[in-house]
Amino acid sequence: MKPKVILYNPRSNAAGKRILPLSLLALGAVLEGRYDYTLVDGNCEPDPLATLRAQIHNGANVLAVTVMPGPQLAQAVPHCRALKNEFARLTVVWGGYFPTQHADPCLRAPYVDLVIRGYGEMGLLALLDALALGTNHRTIAGLAHREQDGRVVQNAPGPMPHPGNLPAYPYHRLEMERYIRRTFLGSRTLGHHTSYGCPHGCNFCAVVNMAHGRWLARPAQQVAEVARLYAQQWGVNAIEFYDNNFFVHEARSAEFAERILLMGLAWWAEGRVDTLLGYSDQTWQLMADSGLKMAFMGAESGSAETLACMDKGGTLTPEMTLAIAAKMRVYRIVPEFSFVLGTPPDPERDIHETISFIRRLKAVNPASEIVLYPYTPVPLGGELYDAAQKAGFRFPTTLEEWVSPEWIAFAERRNGPLSWVPQRLRQRILDFQRVLNAYYPTRTTTRLARVRGAITRAASAWRYHTGIYGFPLELRLLGKILPYQRPETSGF
Repeated sequence: MKPKVILYNPRSNAAGKRILPLSLLALGAVLEGRYDYTLVDGNCEPDPLATLRAQIHNGANVLAVTVMPGPQLAQAVPHCRALKNEFARLTVVWGGYFPTQHADPCLRAPYVDLVIRGYGEMGLLALLDALALGTNHRTIAGLAHREQDGRVVQNAPGPMPHPGNLPAYPYHRLEMERYIRRTFLGSRTLGHHTSYGCPHGCNFCAVVNMAHGRWLARPAQQVAEVARLYAQQWGVNAIEFYDNNFFVHEARSAEFAERILLMGLAWWAEGRVDTLLGYSDQTWQLMADSGLKMAFMGAESGSAETLACMDKGGTLTPEMTLAIAAKMRVYRIVPEFSFVLGTPPDPERDIHETISFIRRLKAVNPASEIVLYPYTPVPLGGELYDAAQKAGFRFPTTLEEWVSPEWIAFAERRNGPLSWVPQRLRQRILDFQRVLNAYYPTRTTTRLARVRGAITRAASAWRYHTGIYGFPLELRLLGKILPYQRPETSGF
């Protein structure tokens, strides 16, 4: 069979925000000139199912789908089910974070033929070569398949490709103007991805199953060349780097900052508190001068004990988070901190300590952006996952259960089946978040939004200062009139 491929990115967010589909571009780069392929981005298509049907009628016979849990999974399931029912000979291949962690439920569904676990570039290329030659594809590294008796077989993951050795992205395959948007960073913001993996093993992070402690990155020169391309070809004035951990190597960060000093770009990236705290003042000044406006970091908890359970203990402490917040205040770079609340086995203690810590953090640097998530297990084992299982937590065994409302909420970290967190604690988190967001409205919005923020700050001041968060009915009402806007660069 001569493969003709559709690379499909299902809709990834309910708001319809158009984020450059970098995973499809990475796959397309290795297929370019070797196989006939089309990119279909569900975030841009008014009716992606109709577009997919048209491509299949036009001869496409392999549908390769990148799947994240949440909205993408909710669209991938019905679309693949419908297409497989209509086109029985269509080969449906899933890849991405969700199939890497949950290959078994994927392959229990009759509308998913194969799964590629881990980084998909080389695995997909090897699969297409096998299909083209009619050779056995079941031994391909990273492939998971279903035997005739229904048993799921998962091959060992393939090696992580070095992004510095991969071909350039085929930007010409997309209407790039669709993806340029206004953000806190700039009027013409575009995303990019410069590295794979992360050298750390936090046991609540989905990256661990894919990276296994490795981090490989494009050299600073290549990253700066892409930044220059963005600026010159599409008039981009801000870049969001979606790396799992952009700042692993200080020399690379400093070189990149130096190379873009005169480009007039603003930028945002994600890193670790302990890593960035080790950067020299010279590198911090260079990054600030180059346009770094905000850095996202996982503070995760105000409890040293919880951080240790997350496998962050020993390298990250709450005091380090306070220190990095103070340092970034000096350089006028906004720190954006995520916190994971309600970890087992004692979610009440964890929530109390983290709320108290966030108040300390805001006193050190009021500009700090705070993003709160409930703890959601990943199938890595470890103390937290084991405690969640003891409390009755189990992952779904079918895709149909995964796309139920409660598990979509779980995947989006909006609550869901967290049996160890009673409702009163969930409500405490929501009430605190409402008061916090009202008293410290995000600084990453328009001038009009900042005026609205002054109103909510005045209305919430008594609650914040007294620590009385319960039943904030007046703030709920005010939130309907003046809705809170989370930082534009958080979440993608």
